[in-house]
Amino acid sequence: MPKMKTHRGAAKRFKVTGTGKLSRRSAFMNHILEKKPSKRTRRLKRESIVSPADAPKVRKLLGR
Repeated sequence: MPKMKTHRGAAKRFKVTGTGKLSRRSAFMNHILEKKPSKRTRRLKRESIVSPADAPKVRKLLGR
C-alpha cells in the first residue's frame, strides 16, 4: 500500500503545537475589518485551538 499523502489544503491551514494540539486561524479576519472594533480584531488575530471533536479528522488529513 502506498504512503498516505498529506492533505495540502489542511497543511496550509493547521499547525501542530509543541504539546501536540492543533492550532488554526480565527474566522472573520479577511476583509471588511474597518467596521469591526479594534478590540475584536485584536482578539481574532490570536490563533485558536481546533475543537476536540474535529481534531481527529484534521490529524488524519495531516497524516499524524
